[in-house]
Amino acid sequence: MADGEKVLSLATLQRMPGYLRYLKKRESEGAEYISSVGLAEAMQENPAVVKKDLSMAVVSEGKPKVGYYIPDLVRDIESFMGYDNEKDAVLVGAGKLGQALLGYGGFEKYGLNILAGFDTDPALVGTEVHGKKILSSEKLAETVKKLKVKMAVLTLPAAAAQKVANTLVEAGVRAIWNFSPVTLNLPGTVAVKNENMAASLAVLSAKLKEILKKEENN
Repeated sequence: MADGEKVLSLATLQRMPGYLRYLKKRESEGAEYISSVGLAEAMQENPAVVKKDLSMAVVSEGKPKVGYYIPDLVRDIESFMGYDNEKDAVLVGAGKLGQALLGYGGFEKYGLNILAGFDTDPALVGTEVHGKKILSSEKLAETVKKLKVKMAVLTLPAAAAQKVANTLVEAGVRAIWNFSPVTLNLPGTVAVKNENMAASLAVLSAKLKEILKKEENN
């Protein structure tokens, strides 16, 4: 199937990091090969789903009765996800959540390089958090344009998020990872990933309730 004929779903993209973590773990344990069925069993996924996901990302071919060579599979998925191409980003909102994200070293493993943080708090501006400079939000648009940054991370209060997002888009940002508790209204030319913590907590609470109910009935 030609690349243009492949239809990439959001669900596929969301499963890929899990595949990658497991494959790297198996590689560190000395495993050399894995089949799509073996990967599906480990991830508790439908084998047909995993096989289809891999067909989207994998360039190398698996061997009959053996499966995929794990180092090649890791390389292909990392390339597919863009982890081999470092992406510069800015973080806006250097409060507690923003500072925690600035301190997370794992982003670099996934090709994300946060250049600096931005905030309106005079007590934060000019300081460093986990080695990242905190600049005044007044310099946000200027910096984004100058460095040609295409990605931003938002950790702002709901009231400020939309205005800042508009500023970022006007400055050239085309992808926003939004941790702010609000849905952004942006053009279709901008990729947005909302991290809705309230919704995630609601799902987790519902699952916990279901588990406890089953335990009571047993």
